Amino acid sequence: MKRIPINRIIPFSNVDGPGNRLAIFVQKCPFQCWYCHNPETINMCIHCGKCVDVCPVGALSKVDGEVKWNQELCVQCDACIGTCEHMSSPKMYWMSVDDVIAEINKNRMFIRGITVSGGECMEYPEFLLELFTRVKAMGLTCFLDSNGYYDFKKYPELLDVCDAVMLDVKASDVEFHKQLTSQGNKTVLSNLEYLISRNKMYEVRTVLLNGYEDMNEKTVRYVSSIVQDHCRYKLIKYRPFGVRKEYLEKLGNRIVSDDVLNRCADIARNCGVKDVVVV
Repeated sequence: MKRIPINRIIPFSNVDGPGNRLAIFVQKCPFQCWYCHNPETINMCIHCGKCVDVCPVGALSKVDGEVKWNQELCVQCDACIGTCEHMSSPKMYWMSVDDVIAEINKNRMFIRGITVSGGECMEYPEFLLELFTRVKAMGLTCFLDSNGYYDFKKYPELLDVCDAVMLDVKASDVEFHKQLTSQGNKTVLSNLEYLISRNKMYEVRTVLLNGYEDMNEKTVRYVSSIVQDHCRYKLIKYRPFGVRKEYLEKLGNRIVSDDVLNRCADIARNCGVKDVVVV
């Protein structure tokens, strides 16, 4: 049975969709966002072994050329993640659909559904199709938290069993998007329109950066013209928590003021968005 790399599972989350949800974070992402707050999910471990020497409790070892993680010894200090130069983590679980279902069953009575995030959830569409089909049969809802890199039009069966998607739109300007993420945004913007047309969008999210007011407003206007009253539009202040040192140095002080945040919210409302959330 196929297994995929899972970075972590949060049994109870109220920020990953409606209600109390079990959130699953997969490993691997095609973007390298400046402000990523969990950059250790971007790449797969290359087993360089640099993390082994910094583990204070000996929970990491290198065996036959691969880094092995002893979960029982681990104290979750994250020294390994801080040391990793490859935006990865040695603390991964290789899990099958059966494994994930077993974790869901531990909390089934206390959750409304599951949300698969990342990394980028759409790295593993076949796995998601099987997982969501089984989870829907359990009477739970299934959400995806995606950056939109992969074309959702290619996965109609998955969308059929997916209740909704939470989509990040980093920027409407292609060059600025490349600057922020290392990738273009053509498919992201196509997905924005397609998911709304399929009535599969729960919310769209944009992070706002101080010093890029023109780009902030350009993105908000573009997204708002499409969102209208179809779903929620969440505008998020950039926060430095979890951001890697090299990106913190590149970003500098990019925390927007409340005035900037509220001005963008007003732009969205004036463009016809009925549900605007600022955080």
